[in-house]
Amino acid sequence: MISIALAGKPNAGKSTFYKAATLADVDVANYPFTTIDANRGVSYVRTDCPCLERDERCGNDNCHDGKRYVPIELLDVAGLVPGAHEGRGLGNQFLDALTNADAIVNVVDASGGTNEEGEPVEVGSYDPVEEVDFIEEEMDQWLTGIIDRNWESVVRQSRSPGFDIDEALADMLTGFGATEHDVTTSLRGLEYPGDPQKWTDEHREALARDIRARTKPIILVANKADIAPEENIERLCETGKMVIPATAEGELALRQGVEAGVVDYDPGDEDFEVIGDLSDQQRAGLEQIRDVMHEWGGTGVQESLDAAVYDLLDRVTAFPVQNDSKWTDGQGNVLPDAFLLPKGSTPPDLAYAVHSDIGDGYLHAVNAKTKRDISDSYELEEGDVIKIVSTAK
Repeated sequence: MISIALAGKPNAGKSTFYKAATLADVDVANYPFTTIDANRGVSYVRTDCPCLERDERCGNDNCHDGKRYVPIELLDVAGLVPGAHEGRGLGNQFLDALTNADAIVNVVDASGGTNEEGEPVEVGSYDPVEEVDFIEEEMDQWLTGIIDRNWESVVRQSRSPGFDIDEALADMLTGFGATEHDVTTSLRGLEYPGDPQKWTDEHREALARDIRARTKPIILVANKADIAPEENIERLCETGKMVIPATAEGELALRQGVEAGVVDYDPGDEDFEVIGDLSDQQRAGLEQIRDVMHEWGGTGVQESLDAAVYDLLDRVTAFPVQNDSKWTDGQGNVLPDAFLLPKGSTPPDLAYAVHSDIGDGYLHAVNAKTKRDISDSYELEEGDVIKIVSTAK
């Protein structure tokens, strides 16, 4: 399962974002370090279900009238403060929690209502642009420190016959989620001496920055857009980063309204409908949320997760089936599963994603939409429905 981590300074709204995206019961409070141990739960990315191309909807629990929600893991990491890579605020412990994430959602307090330590200040008095490169810089420096501390091991290995620097660095960086392919690609774009003993601090830092960017891409969420000065949002969007304005509190209110049966809303919708009795105060609060949604095209929570998976990580959703006419599995369930695969994945890759035995016994595949056999080198597209024929059952 793809893992997305929420990171940022304390009190930026990460736990609210997490609770809104997972409906998990977590502490949400207006003070730094509300979260100490990382929260781990299941959230979803949203895409169009292939059942929209058929006469009837599929009826899958994760399909809401053609809106298909595909599960991902969501991690809420405690707030990071400047100097986290040096251990400030239990920083190393919190940075360690990010190592297994495929991408990072940097939650920024766009309102400027908290300072760099996450302490409440007057709204608009702190510049949120200061937070744009914060997580990136802390992670880069932290990974540089890890490489520095383990460099002597690489130097020792280099004295052995058959030394391969790609392999040695991949072994060192496996815990950070880097593969040998990542290391090889990074080294190809860097200038460095062939002898590891001649590497400088600058060489190791350049490697750390490239590996971090390659294995932990970051998207920026301009949270608290409902109370943020408009110029703050505009300046954040002008930083050149991928930025999604959001109101995590607004999303949480809508999700709780759905649970209470008073709101009709699916995560990622651009609007909602009130279907139950509300007080004047509740109705006014929802109208404020509606105004933000109309301005930014939604609350931004679902959009952030979608952008992290489909844009940053460049994934496509593929739907394996056993019956290419009915689009069902062996039990008659229509479009039972959805897999998020890297763009460029092939039918054999999908087979292995379903199960290693299916992959080992792979024979061929059929595009269930066209009813045609497809080659093993066919690159899967978003929403493909694929019948895998395998010797394994």
